[in-house]
Amino acid sequence: MRKLLSFCLACLLSFFAQAQSWSEVVEDAKGQTVYFHAWGGSQEVNQYLRWAAQQLKTQYGVKLVHVKVTDIAETTSRLIAEKTAGQNKLGSVDLVWINGANFKSMKSNHLLYGPFVQQLPNWQLVDQSLPVNEDFSEPTEGLEAPWGVGQLVFIYDRHRLNNPPQSFAELLSYAQAFPYRITYPRPPEFHGVSFLKALLIELTHHDPSLALPVDDASFPLITAPLWNYLDKLHAVAWRSGKQFPSGSAEMIQLLDDKQIDLAVTFNPNAVYAAQASGKLSKNTASYAMDMGALTNIHFLAIPWNATAKPGALVTINFLLSAEAQSHKGDLTIWGDPSVIQAQYLKTTPYNSIRYPSIAEPHPSWQTALAQAWQKRYGQAK
Repeated sequence: MRKLLSFCLACLLSFFAQAQSWSEVVEDAKGQTVYFHAWGGSQEVNQYLRWAAQQLKTQYGVKLVHVKVTDIAETTSRLIAEKTAGQNKLGSVDLVWINGANFKSMKSNHLLYGPFVQQLPNWQLVDQSLPVNEDFSEPTEGLEAPWGVGQLVFIYDRHRLNNPPQSFAELLSYAQAFPYRITYPRPPEFHGVSFLKALLIELTHHDPSLALPVDDASFPLITAPLWNYLDKLHAVAWRSGKQFPSGSAEMIQLLDDKQIDLAVTFNPNAVYAAQASGKLSKNTASYAMDMGALTNIHFLAIPWNATAKPGALVTINFLLSAEAQSHKGDLTIWGDPSVIQAQYLKTTPYNSIRYPSIAEPHPSWQTALAQAWQKRYGQAK
């Protein structure tokens, strides 16, 4: 009994120590400005972050500044430059929205602060059944906190396309039967490379080598079907494969303008937010290919030299709260699938749509495919 009482007292003391520690973080965060580098290509994401900034200012006295980037690789390059220059304090970036190859690069170059996730009170809300401890097969080791679930899906207009292609093989057949109506975002843009990865998975019948680092010797053989497919697709693609959309947002605009028949997004609920904002008609719907949807978790991380580490920690903890995750999951706001347990979400509509998932290839395939695409088709605008 004495041992049990001692154990309980130790746990209680540990709890209060952690609580005090977090309260100190919250206190230190007051008045700080957090420069958050995140993709700026979505009106819904941008509006959500403006809401989050208002909440953080009101509740914690933290000023959140959304630094809009086209590709987080730009931020990775900036951090590497700061590391090379020995700038180990007062860095220009306090928080980053990353996953996959960019996380691998930042981790390998020792650009991340942490581990920190166990320090977050809202970590206990996270759905541990999701792959929150791995990022494109790379262990996160507490260096990034999950923020949402992404799935590569297609959007179409049901009045124009009654039976959308259920595989990439059918997609090519459709493009050949109805020329100049199909396209995809230009790599190395994230959605564009995701399209290439999903296509390669189907063409190679889930080749196990895709889960391993790229082997330069076998890469040409494995990807040969991909380039053969794209050569055929580009011949009948939108703008004859001479021009490609800049990203998902432009594809959605082209779909609404009836220039193309399919748009891609990495959010299965994006169609609802686009309908609510008037960017897509109510006739549109999203779907995944029969083989499933390329799926990953997207994360938040703090650079090793962040100026406002307490502010960044408070920001991440807030973004993992039931309030913030529910608002983010609202189909009329962003519709980003939540990473916290459903029981903590405000109402059932926030428990978002998910399709059968396909695992991401190893992070090295992201870079290798983008570079190979540029060599073959980079002359296109």
